[in-house]
Amino acid sequence: MIDKELLNKAIEAKKNAYAPYSKYPVGAALLTKSGKVYTGCNIENVAYGLSNCAERTAVFKAVSEGESEFVAIAIAGNGPGFSFPCGACRQVLLEFAPKIKVIIGDEKGNYIKKELADLLPYPFEKESLKT
Repeated sequence: MIDKELLNKAIEAKKNAYAPYSKYPVGAALLTKSGKVYTGCNIENVAYGLSNCAERTAVFKAVSEGESEFVAIAIAGNGPGFSFPCGACRQVLLEFAPKIKVIIGDEKGNYIKKELADLLPYPFEKESLKT
């Protein structure tokens, strides 16, 4: 799957976002090693801490279906500029795919591609727990 196709799936997933508070819908499309794509959208709650980002929604869906090896994720937001994943999403992606490619789109369909390591330098990794 090419980057633009994955980004288009993220744009489509954004249509399902529940964002009545921020008015900032986000969609994500996660490509697994097996070739399956899992999509997600942000889902807000009036108690903001109970909200969930599009990226984590896609990861949690994939993991709940038995997939845990990820190749790429595309993220599409609605505001000006690129919609980078938040710190929590970066940490969740690191748990399963430290070398994942992150495709970040803007509202005009332009995109950039980054390595997760570029977005999360000096991560807290599993190895940090070993003594």
